[in-house]
Amino acid sequence: MTEKKSNNYLHHIAVGIGFAGLIIWYYIGKELGFLDWMIQLMPVKYAGSGMMLGIMIMMTPGFFIWSRYNRWIEKKLKVKGMYYEDEYYKEQDALKEKKKKTNQ
Repeated sequence: MTEKKSNNYLHHIAVGIGFAGLIIWYYIGKELGFLDWMIQLMPVKYAGSGMMLGIMIMMTPGFFIWSRYNRWIEKKLKVKGMYYEDEYYKEQDALKEKKKKTNQ
């Protein structure tokens, strides 16, 4: 088995472990009663929106941790790839530089 293939398998396993971590994060939040608390804050008519808002708030730190974990795994395994957000920010930086030059 080549090093690249080995890294691919390790990467897939690591991403799976990270995703399992997200699932565990959700169940911990649910078991701690965060979703029930958010639902109780809303009027009965809007209980569903309270739950949706609760899930969004509860999962935001989990997704941030997951994204940092994925970047760390990719760095350790030397996985190369393109990130759409990196390309977006490069374009934004280029536009800012162009704007600075025209304003001077």
